[in-house]
Amino acid sequence: MSEEILANWLLLGWIIVALAIGVLLFFVNAPYGRYLRTGWGPTFGARQGWLVMESAAALWLVLFFVLGSAHGPVSWIFLLMWEVHYVHRAFIYPFTLPRTARQMPLSVVTMGLAFNSVNAYLNGRHLFTFSAEYTSTWLHDPRFILGLFLFATGYIINRWADHTLRRLRRTTDTTYAVPHGGLYRWVSCPNYLGEIIIWIGWAIATWSLPGLAFAIWTIANLAPRARANHDWYRSHFPNYPRSRRALLPRIW
Repeated sequence: MSEEILANWLLLGWIIVALAIGVLLFFVNAPYGRYLRTGWGPTFGARQGWLVMESAAALWLVLFFVLGSAHGPVSWIFLLMWEVHYVHRAFIYPFTLPRTARQMPLSVVTMGLAFNSVNAYLNGRHLFTFSAEYTSTWLHDPRFILGLFLFATGYIINRWADHTLRRLRRTTDTTYAVPHGGLYRWVSCPNYLGEIIIWIGWAIATWSLPGLAFAIWTIANLAPRARANHDWYRSHFPNYPRSRRALLPRIW
C-alpha cells in the first residue's frame, strides 16, 4: 500500500476523531489556562509548553516542503501563509505570556505536539508531494483569492485580540479582567473567531481535504472553549455585557 493511500486513510480517521473531540470538549474543558486542574500528570511552564507544541507545525511543514516536488510560486505562498501563523505562535507568542502564567500539563503538551505533527504531515505531504502541483493560474482562481482574504482577515483579528488581552494583563492587578473594544463588543473570544477564520481561509485557498480537516479540527477545539470562556466570564463578572455572544456576533 502506497504512502498516499495510507495518508488518505489517516485523513479519514483524523476527521472522525475531530468530530468526536468537538463533542467531548463541550462537556470536558481542556486542562490548561483557567481550567488547569490536577489529575492530568506533571506540569511545566506555559512558555515552554507552547514553544514545544507549536514549533512542530512550523518545522515539519518546512521539512515536507523541502522533501516535496512542488516548489512553484503557489507552493511558496502556501508555505509562507502557514509559517506566518506558526512562527508567531511558536517563537513569539510564548514569550508574550507573563512569567506567572499557569503551568501546562505534560499530557496536554504531548497531545498538542502529536496534533501539530499529524496535521503538518497531512497538509505538507498533500500540498508538496501527493497533489498535482498548483500552477500559477491558481493565483487568479476565486477560491484562492477568497481563501487568502479570509486567512489575512482572520490573522488580523487574532493578532489584535491577543494584543488586547496582553495589554489588559499589563494594566490590571487581577489575574483575569473583562476585555473591551473592537470585536470584544460583540463576542467573548474574537481571538478564537480569528483563528477559525484563518483555517477556513486556508481550506478554501488550498481547496484540499487536509485543509478542510484542519478547519474542522480548529472549530472542534475552539468553539467549545469559546462557550466555556463565555460562561466563565458571565459567572465571575456580574456586570458582564449581556449582549455579547461566545463566538459569533448576535448568534452564538
